Amino acid sequence: MSGNKTWPPGYGIEEMPRHLDPELIARFSGVPVAVAGDCMGRSLGAMGLKAYHENLRLGLCGPALTVQVRPGDNLMIHKALMMARPGDIIVVDGGGDLTQALIGGLMRTTALARRIGGFVIDGAIRDLVEWADGRLPVYARGHTHRGPSKEGPGRINVPIACAGLSVLPGDLVMGDADGVISVPAHEVEALLPRVQAHLRREEAIRHANEHGTSDPERFDAVLRAKGLPV
Repeated sequence: MSGNKTWPPGYGIEEMPRHLDPELIARFSGVPVAVAGDCMGRSLGAMGLKAYHENLRLGLCGPALTVQVRPGDNLMIHKALMMARPGDIIVVDGGGDLTQALIGGLMRTTALARRIGGFVIDGAIRDLVEWADGRLPVYARGHTHRGPSKEGPGRINVPIACAGLSVLPGDLVMGDADGVISVPAHEVEALLPRVQAHLRREEAIRHANEHGTSDPERFDAVLRAKGLPV
């Protein structure tokens, strides 16, 4: 979208690179965030965000449309809503500011009409009763009744940091009751078989736990390797 345009300082609007096949994204739908995180080294994930949609079974999974805003200003989030396609996840670097809400109930109605996949906000939201009906997933650092300004500046579809999570436009963003994680677009396809294998291992362990057939060597061997006489 930027083409040869020269943007004023602090502004910029780019198109989201769409590297991920919708069928590949669909295969990650329902994959627990904890499993994806385990398969990526257990060191990644947004910190300090709360699920405000109050539906533990409602998650999000889709490509990241990233937005960087001045704390307390949502001008570029409005523009991002107009650019987003169904299923896109709007991920906002709001600097963790909690003094003014970046999105609220009116923007929620727009997002529902445009079938947005959800929001991840490193900042505050408001109109909690509306979000709590569980129809649209939203993760945020906090909430306040105070509304935002609409003056800018801001950037759309640029690399951002959101609650400690590095996100590039077009990355796969996943969220559930445990939290939010972002998978770099170039790693998504290779991650899928690892996730599937992990889920199979967990199912075997769960079955053994339920039937009292867990192998004691699973942990005893680790303890012996650390020098414990077990």
